[in-house]
Amino acid sequence: MRKDIQSSLVTLIEDSLKKMDLDSGGLLSLELVQDSRFGDLTTNIALRISKRTGRSPLEISKAVIETIKKEMAGSPLKGYITDVKAEGAGFINFYLSNGYFHELLKDAIEKGRDFIKSGTGKGKRVLIEFVSANPTGPLSVAHARQAAAGDALANILINLGFDVKKEYYLNDEGNQINILGRSIELRLKELSGEKVEFPEDHYQGEYIYDIAKAAKSGKVKNFSEFGVEYILGIIKKELEDFGVRFDNWFSQKSLRESGKIEKALGFLKEKGFLYEQEGALWFKSTEFGDDKDRVVIKSDGSYTYLAPDIAYHQDKFKRGFDLLINFWGPDHHGYINRLKAAVAAFGKSADSLSIIIVQLASIFRAGKPVQMSTRRGQYITLREILDEVGADASRFFFLMRRTSSHLDFDLDVAKKQTSENPVYYVQYAHARICSILNNSSVKFGPKGLDLSLLKEREEIELIKKICQFSYIMNICLTTLDPYMLTVYLQALAESFHKFYDKHRVLGQQDDLTMARLALIEGARLALSCGLELLGVSRPEKM
Repeated sequence: MRKDIQSSLVTLIEDSLKKMDLDSGGLLSLELVQDSRFGDLTTNIALRISKRTGRSPLEISKAVIETIKKEMAGSPLKGYITDVKAEGAGFINFYLSNGYFHELLKDAIEKGRDFIKSGTGKGKRVLIEFVSANPTGPLSVAHARQAAAGDALANILINLGFDVKKEYYLNDEGNQINILGRSIELRLKELSGEKVEFPEDHYQGEYIYDIAKAAKSGKVKNFSEFGVEYILGIIKKELEDFGVRFDNWFSQKSLRESGKIEKALGFLKEKGFLYEQEGALWFKSTEFGDDKDRVVIKSDGSYTYLAPDIAYHQDKFKRGFDLLINFWGPDHHGYINRLKAAVAAFGKSADSLSIIIVQLASIFRAGKPVQMSTRRGQYITLREILDEVGADASRFFFLMRRTSSHLDFDLDVAKKQTSENPVYYVQYAHARICSILNNSSVKFGPKGLDLSLLKEREEIELIKKICQFSYIMNICLTTLDPYMLTVYLQALAESFHKFYDKHRVLGQQDDLTMARLALIEGARLALSCGLELLGVSRPEKM
């Protein structure tokens, strides 16, 4: 009952509504209450169904609560719920007992690091494709943000029991690759003393000179291929130093050479989803919710961008993945519906493909935004961020806003070793706890603990924060965004600091010391696991 209290309460509320001849319509959910003065769990179901029932939210909530209290009288739930109240405009708020949270804390101590694990995704295979930057230059901060978000989400899904693979789609052919080759060749001529006219649409960053110098020392037959290999080496090293490792690097060139594009289009043609018009081949994407049909083969016989993407996603499903997650930049937003249409045309649910649009990041130094231009090579790279603030601050800061929101990254704040720096604040809480545990002469274990001694307001608040971990994991799953984990860790660190600033852990009576050691060990576990999922280190000394 203790572990399933939320599902038990949902059932209780549903039954109460049925006795009133009402139906939740699948809208019922329980949320955490942000202000503990108003309980621990809340539902707004009375507000959500009031219009279609013709009854006021307050009337519904009071009637539901009356039924719930009668049902709870002879139920095991009674020991875990101290009160149920109708508050605000019609919210139903549940107040949980301290004993309930004591049991959850004990459970966490007994399980150790396994307390955050879940079987939610058991048996489901997920492929997360992210970064996938064209190999035409070093990774930018936009790519870095995708890397942090994709990698952290992969960790979270693995923790929830999903079988997850991470993939980088390598666009290693096409016009941009040809321009890269010509850029290198022209810079090589320039290095050899020739005067050249360098086109505005070519890559002008200093890194092109570095590649040209490397090409000069060897016999290069294909400058485009040489440039791709050179830059890919840079990208892989940057990602490795950022703590991001891919299970697979998928080449678009190999996709074309394999004949899979023709096979994918052949499949769609057999199904009647392709037609010819004005010399081009069109995909009937409007049949699957797109706003207009899309060209897959142009009148000159060349593929559009959509053709290999269709084949690539068909290949993903053929490899046995149940859910596909793509992280894209904001300039690809209009591309979503046509790709989802292709997935539906293959007979898969459009919901089996989730596309996360990651908004851009602005870099600030000395209070001023750094101006960037990708083509001219005037942009802050991932390597520069790593060299300036390190991998820990980089990853944490890139995740501190929802992926759907623009991010301002302040380099000066990220370098501070004060509470003003969020990652430092969280890591310091972890290190502080480790120091206390290491300096304790009292040894404790899950047996013999009297956690009922933890009754101070700061103690209960800290336990509640620890116990919210699984709830936060479910939010990250629902939104496919690791952002809420950074918010949680900061709140957990704050709760610990407030507790420790007011209450001593060591030097108390042994039973109270043991209880408080268990409390901070629970906090340490949550902080450690959370930082690990974000790909951030967990220092024991600072």
